Amino acid sequence: MNKIPPKGKIKVLKDGPYLVTGGVPLAEELVRTGQDGEPEGWEKGRVYPAAEQYALCRCGATKTPPFCDGTHLRIGFDGTETAGSDDYLSDAEKTEGLEIDLTWSAKYCAIARFCHRGGDAWTLAEHSDIPENRELAVQESCDCPSGALVAWDKKTGRAIEPELEPSIGLIENRESGQSGPIWVKGGIPIESSDGMTYEVRNRVTLCRCGASKKKPFCDGSHISCAYKSSR
Repeated sequence: MNKIPPKGKIKVLKDGPYLVTGGVPLAEELVRTGQDGEPEGWEKGRVYPAAEQYALCRCGATKTPPFCDGTHLRIGFDGTETAGSDDYLSDAEKTEGLEIDLTWSAKYCAIARFCHRGGDAWTLAEHSDIPENRELAVQESCDCPSGALVAWDKKTGRAIEPELEPSIGLIENRESGQSGPIWVKGGIPIESSDGMTYEVRNRVTLCRCGASKKKPFCDGSHISCAYKSSR
């Protein structure tokens, strides 16, 4: 399920930014919205110049987004990590279907809503003997940036994961005008401020608005606080 890059790492600094090392590519990821107002896909946005090391803001208040400018020190940002060290499957809910199963974890959910495009993914999975339902359920799962939703092939028992190169995306929703989380792709290790490495996953989203209740992961708080990265 995980593809560990030959280099690249994210270190969560105590009450500070995410320190990214190893020359990890950084770009905007733009949400493409369908006629029903629900997300339906991704488009590439701005690509940032390559850098061996950079620090991404975690408090949501930097004046030089997406990079840290030290504002976390001036505002007394509390970046306490509360997500815990449990792995994905330890608390994931499972929905069994005819051709595929789905697992979903509240710990990782960023409320990206790709799972509701053209019918919710769970209902589609339950009726996945219909090829169109299976295809759409898998697509909705693979478009989930946080990896909270994962489709599993019932024949092989393996997760159906998108091919993602190690990189970092900054999620932007042009229709709502809101900025979303930091999308970590391709199995880049994330180390906590106390030295623990979180479960290495193909895709996960990190909070950048500063308001998540399950730091360092996104919990969708950027929606309720109408977070906008002032680029």
